[in-house]
Amino acid sequence: MPRETGRKLIAQNKRARHDYHIGDVLEAGLVLQGTEVKSLREGRASLTDGYATVENDEAWLLNVHIPEYAQGTWTNHTARRKRKLLLNRKEIDKLAAKLKEGGLTIVPLSLYFKDGRAKVEIGLGRGKKDWDKRQTLAEQQAKREMAREVRARTR
Repeated sequence: MPRETGRKLIAQNKRARHDYHIGDVLEAGLVLQGTEVKSLREGRASLTDGYATVENDEAWLLNVHIPEYAQGTWTNHTARRKRKLLLNRKEIDKLAAKLKEGGLTIVPLSLYFKDGRAKVEIGLGRGKKDWDKRQTLAEQQAKREMAREVRARTR
């Protein structure tokens, strides 16, 4: 059987970019159990409540929902268990230092397979205020209207 190549998106956290100003973005591997991988291959996962922390010089992903595998037996995994992130020591130290500054959180942005291996894209986010969210929505709407006008004039 040929090996998988390329990037296959499983889940995306659209709320993260709405609720946070995303700064640094990193790609991390995940330590998963067999039934978790099978469930992910079916394209089932939710990142909406997820976040990451650094504890004892290790990075952990919490509250990411990977539902139980339908054909799993007693060896099935827990849906919202703590999962270890695979990062370099320098990356973990950098994240820990940024978190100590305060006001920042590590948010999962997307979950995908890259060349057959499960990866998660995490970003350092600073929470947006309500007026920031409204301003972002207004800017997006203005861009859409401008693009619509440009298309209408070129016809």
